[in-house]
Formats: sequence, structure tokens, C-alpha cells
Amino acid sequence: MKAFFVTFILTTLTASAQLAVQGETIHTMEGDPIADGVILIESGKITAVGSASEIVIPEGYETLSAKVVTPGIIDAHATVGLSGILNYDHDQEQLEKSAPIQPELRALDAYNPRDPLVSWVRGFGVTTVNTGHSPGAVISGQAMLIKTNRLNVSDGALQPFSMVMASLGSASLASGTSVPGTRAKAVAILRTELIKAQSYLKKVNADDPDKAPDRDLRLEALAAVLEKKKPLLITAHRHHDIQAALRLAKEFDFRLILDGASEAYDLLDEIKAAGVPVIVHPTMIRAQGDAENATFACAQKLHAHGIPIALQSGFEAYVPKTRVVLFEAGMAAAYGLPKEAALAAITRDAAVILGIEDRVGSLSPGKDADLALYDGDPFEYTTHCLGVVIDGEHLPSTN
Repeated sequence: MKAFFVTFILTTLTASAQLAVQGETIHTMEGDPIADGVILIESGKITAVGSASEIVIPEGYETLSAKVVTPGIIDAHATVGLSGILNYDHDQEQLEKSAPIQPELRALDAYNPRDPLVSWVRGFGVTTVNTGHSPGAVISGQAMLIKTNRLNVSDGALQPFSMVMASLGSASLASGTSVPGTRAKAVAILRTELIKAQSYLKKVNADDPDKAPDRDLRLEALAAVLEKKKPLLITAHRHHDIQAALRLAKEFDFRLILDGASEAYDLLDEIKAAGVPVIVHPTMIRAQGDAENATFACAQKLHAHGIPIALQSGFEAYVPKTRVVLFEAGMAAAYGLPKEAALAAITRDAAVILGIEDRVGSLSPGKDADLALYDGDPFEYTTHCLGVVIDGEHLPSTN
């Protein structure tokens, strides 16, 4: 059928190009979808969004057309770029197992922008990832926010340090004589480290410079959490581990982001009262271990209760070492999450939870020109991503 065909100009453009994107449907995430819409882009920023009857494409603009246009997809929690495509030890950088508490480990220092998985997820419309160290330690390290076209990590990251990554439950426990061996021990050593960070922060802020402590990278990272400059993401699936995370946030007054949260449906009132957002486990997570009580409807239940959510690819132990967050959102929609909410959970709402809504997540003048282009409904299995635009640069999909 003619309606299913699109004209797509396969021309790679620089971020300084003048570009127009036409869409039969444009989901701006700033209001109702626009039918027969146009987006104008200049110098990597969106300059106009509206219907074709309102916006005239200026002469000289390169033009792309697609059936459906959305904001660039945001993966709110990934390990892509650290967990490499080869599935060998030498390209698996997502977890350092030498100690249970290592907030000083920077994703920035491990991220490989040329790993094929980065371009692979981009080929499904993912333009921004919050990626970093995986669950498997009480504190495994830091995450970073980066766009999937960036090859220069040193000065190309949206946020080189976006949050500290922690785990409670089985993911935080080691075997044998390693520490910790029980849930109580895991929470205790996390509390102990936060108390140390409180003391460190007090000394740093003291008026007497002679009493200033030597730099401590571990405590610096946790001090940023205590000062609410960075959130602490805690992966917790069991209801009692989620409650432990909520207790810690109340005791130390930090910004908590719950991650995974397979049994969050048992604690809806508590989570909402705490004002804590949830980066929900991948919809198709394997129902085993701490996630044995996971449900396809977890995102729907949280959303219906008014709890802010985003979706994620998470850490995938099997090849190809990453899920695709677009597919996870499609499955969440199939199991009750309204389609608009599912799209928001990987665009606008993800940007809000990650604190980058001034740059990405929706389509409006002044924001980064990050778009995903599809030849049909993005949540339909038969739909293809034609490519993305990131900061005004057109990158056709090779998937």
C-alpha cells in the first residue's frame, strides 16, 4: 500500500546543515501528535515544529521524510559500550569484582563508542544512553549520559558522571567468604560508606583550609550523592530490598532512583509517598532469581498509580549483550501501559528522570535535534527504523 512507503534521503549531513524532516505523524511529546508535520533544524537545534500547512521548508534545506517521527529514543539504564559484543572477558567492562564498594569507577574510562552494539541500538532509534556499571556489587561504579553518535568520549558526553550505581539483594552478595554475604551486611556496609562520606563532606566544607582532607575519589562520588548533585540508583527487585532502599534514602536524604523493582507492585503507596521515580526492569526480563515475581504489567501498574517511570535495556548476560529498549516499550504497551505513556517512558519521561529534559526527550524549538524516523508504528514488529538525526546529523540505519 502506498501509505506504507516513504521517501527517505540517505544522505549523511553535518550538524551545521539546514535540514527539514517531514512526517505523516510527528510525536513531539509536547502535546498531541501532529499529522502531516514538519521539523526544521539548523546548527544542530530544532528551530520550528508544526504542520506542513503552517511551516514552509526554506529553499536549500535537505529533506528527509518518514511515516512516523519521534524524539530520539533514550535508554535510561544500559551497559552498552561497556558490555561489548564479543562476550569475552576482554570486552566485558561493566563489573569490577575486586571490592563491594567502588563508586569511584567511571563509565567514562571504560566506554567504547566504537563497539558495534552502540551503532546497533542506534539503528533502532536509540540516540541517548545512560550507560555504566552493571548490578553485581553493593556499589559498582558510575554511569554516564552520552549520545550514540559520539566517538570522542572525553568531550562528547552529555554528562560524564550522571549517577552512582548500587545494588541490593542477590546482585550485591558475593559467594564464599567474600563480603557481603547477607542482605544485612550489604546494607550495613553501604550505610557505613555513606556515613564516611558525610564526615568527608563536613571536612571539605570546613572554614579552616588546614583541616581539609586529602582527595578521596570514592568519598567524592558519594559526597555528590549526599549533596543531591547526583542521584543514587539502587537496583532492587524483592519488596524487602526496595524497602531497604527507601529507608536509606530517608535516612541520608539523597535523590533515589529505584531500578529494576520487579516487586514494586507490592509497594505502590510507599514508593509514591517517597516521591521516587522507577526505571522499570526490561519488560521481557527473565523471571528468575530476585526477579522471579516480575510481571509484564509492572510498568502499567506503576504508571496507573502516578509513579514516574522510564524504561531500560538493563544488563543482558546473554548475547548480543544488550536488549533494545524500543522493544521493551512495545511489550509494556502490549501489557497495558498506554502507548503514549510507553513512548514517553523512552523519551520525555526518561529525560525528566535523568535531568536532561532541557536538551532531549521532546521536539520543540531550541532543543537538540535528536529524532528517530520509522516507516510505521514504532511499536509494531514489522516496522523498521529508517535512521536517526542526532544534533542535526543524519545517520541512516544499517540494521
